[in-house]
Amino acid sequence: MAHIHEKIDFTVALLIVSGGRILLIHHRGLNKWLPPGGHIELEENPEEAALREAREETGFEIELIGERPPTTEDGTQALIAPRYLDIHRISATHRHIGMMYYARPRKGDLTLAPAEHHDIRWCTTEELDSLQPPMSGAVKWYCRQALAEITE
Repeated sequence: MAHIHEKIDFTVALLIVSGGRILLIHHRGLNKWLPPGGHIELEENPEEAALREAREETGFEIELIGERPPTTEDGTQALIAPRYLDIHRISATHRHIGMMYYARPRKGDLTLAPAEHHDIRWCTTEELDSLQPPMSGAVKWYCRQALAEITE
């Protein structure tokens, strides 16, 4: 978990949908239900961070969903844009700029990362309301949007 600055970091969150369900983790350190994700390392771009975090936290190789502009040329790499961006407080003195990507699993076996998570599970939109501890309103909104927008 790289911290690029004591006050703010860039992160990715993966809204991975399959079969009308979204993949969520119960984060050990934050004691919250969240989409898989984490910090963008200094040597990574956001896409690379998203693919790495998916492998580390879920066991899946994923396909990011989005548009890549046709602008890659010498010295410039076009990236898939995240579906949403936000800034959220982690502590009284630290915030994250979150890049939320839509994704589908492509291969691999669902695997819990026990050092980081209490649980990992697929949830329907109805199940989001019954998670304990309760999911934040903002995270629940992003999850519901992904479930509504991503089709198989």
